[in-house]
Amino acid sequence: MGDETTILQAVEEKARAAKIAARRLATIGTATKNAALAAMADALGKHTAMILHANERDLALAADKGVPPHMRDRLALNEKRIAGMQEALHQLIALPDPVGTVLSGWRRPNGLQINKVRVPLGVIGIIYESRPNVTVDAASLCLKAGNAVVLRGGSEAIHSNIALTQVIAAAAEEAGILSGSISLIENTDRAAVRHLMTLNPYLDCLIPRGGASLIETVVKNATIPVIETGTGNCHIYLHAEADKEMARAIVLNAKCQRPSVCNAAETLLVDATLAESVLPGLLPELVEAGVELRGCETTRRIAPNLPILPATEEDFFTEFNDLILAVKVVDSLEEAISHINHYGTRHSEAIVTEDYHAAQQFLDEVDAAAVYVNASTRFTDGYEFGFGAEIGISNQKLHARGPMGLEELTTIKYMVRGSGQVR
Repeated sequence: MGDETTILQAVEEKARAAKIAARRLATIGTATKNAALAAMADALGKHTAMILHANERDLALAADKGVPPHMRDRLALNEKRIAGMQEALHQLIALPDPVGTVLSGWRRPNGLQINKVRVPLGVIGIIYESRPNVTVDAASLCLKAGNAVVLRGGSEAIHSNIALTQVIAAAAEEAGILSGSISLIENTDRAAVRHLMTLNPYLDCLIPRGGASLIETVVKNATIPVIETGTGNCHIYLHAEADKEMARAIVLNAKCQRPSVCNAAETLLVDATLAESVLPGLLPELVEAGVELRGCETTRRIAPNLPILPATEEDFFTEFNDLILAVKVVDSLEEAISHINHYGTRHSEAIVTEDYHAAQQFLDEVDAAAVYVNASTRFTDGYEFGFGAEIGISNQKLHARGPMGLEELTTIKYMVRGSGQVR
């Protein structure tokens, strides 16, 4: 009990320090924040060897535990990925600071001048898994938007996350950012994260970033408002009027380019009028690329010589995060839309078609944060959307939806100026 008490006290101290820092961050100018981001980028370069050494420890432990290769890829850092973090920081510097933006303003008949202004959320808790680059992305985005951040990464990346946080927090402080603005819960005990989720006096919101089980745990146990991100059961639908070569390229990219991420495709839907002509060529390419196929009865009949497992109801609900693809032949656009809205997670969905009206119906009726016509779902990303680094992909509907950039890390304040008015 004493040990747990110590753990909880340490978490609360970091949250309390973040609350103090957030008040100062809310009033810090853009120049100071940008200088801190530049210092963070420089520090990542100077300390690359130390960061990679810490990451090697995490990778070795993951290998010993039998973590599969695609999940170790999410965990791995190298010089190129650290350079990518540095580039993301420089891109963030170039983006407009949303804090202080006047969204609208008006004068009431009684003379009150009302301005609607963007302000920081305050203190944001980020709970995430595996990918240590989230440490830098989350900290930098929160900083540019004037927020303090308390990070809690997964135990599998603890050494990497500690190294990254130490480097960027020290650099930010040297550039004039108050201590406590960027902190990491270093204890991997579950009691620490459970306590973090209930610190309403200090945290303004929580953002879980990871798999469905993590997000579900946070939503069920947090007393702090939660912005849900991450779970991506994404679909590609090949409409009857799809260009076959375009369809091939999009499916292969959406499934195979990086299967472990949330915007990778998990289910392929094919219109029945197209199935006989497109699947015999496409499915062998997927198998050759290492994809395990799980198909409906029609799919298996069309390609009897391929190792296609029978698709189950659970398969259509599953975010595989792996080289696994469910395949289903559908009779119509309406059936495809119904399937997506039933089984999907409202993340990213795509149609391949040359039919304008079919494309527009798909855009209008599919319920998702990002809906594509003739493009891979892999583009649902803050960088690809021009937002710089992202805090995550929100697939809920309140406050933020889709890639969450700087604006999504702010809220509004009404600033009202009067001349003695009373009601």
